[in-house]
Amino acid sequence: KSLAFTSKTPGKTQQFNYFAVNDKPDLERQIRFGDEVPGTKDLDAFYIVDLPGFGFAKVPQKQRQQWSDFMDEYLQYRATLRVVFHLIDARHGPTEEDGKIMQRVGRLLGNQQNRAKYVVILTKADKNVKGATLEKNPGKVTKSVLSKVVETMNTNRVGYAPIVLTSAETKLGRDEVWKYLRLAAEF
Repeated sequence: KSLAFTSKTPGKTQQFNYFAVNDKPDLERQIRFGDEVPGTKDLDAFYIVDLPGFGFAKVPQKQRQQWSDFMDEYLQYRATLRVVFHLIDARHGPTEEDGKIMQRVGRLLGNQQNRAKYVVILTKADKNVKGATLEKNPGKVTKSVLSKVVETMNTNRVGYAPIVLTSAETKLGRDEVWKYLRLAAEF
């Protein structure tokens, strides 16, 4: 919970946040960009990169375009990129901006061999169910939202991608997300 700042207001993330996973577990403090860290990188270490929610961030168009350009370069040229998770709210389905991101991913990753796996994550599935628990009705997505997701994916040439329904509250989908994270660690 204390790994990263979260807000109830969408669009608060306004930078690219990098999280080192499995690297230097014996360090007692957080590694920050530019820090000199002795030794070699652990073999099973990888980074999780959290991008701003393009459709929600209240920033000037110029800033949004810079994020978009950086994301394109990152997707296209990052040789160690293994998995791209695209988070979409299961209550509402894809926004216009989600469609644009899917189109970019389809263009930049869709036809390349041995490139990153693209996975659509439907979040907050527990919010669609009253009294959701892991044991009893952990979450769901409505047929209309799921149809909209599949249609948007097919339209933007990423219809091949798996869709994972998740809930942070009920832990729905957690094991499936870990399955894809292992792809990053097994590089």
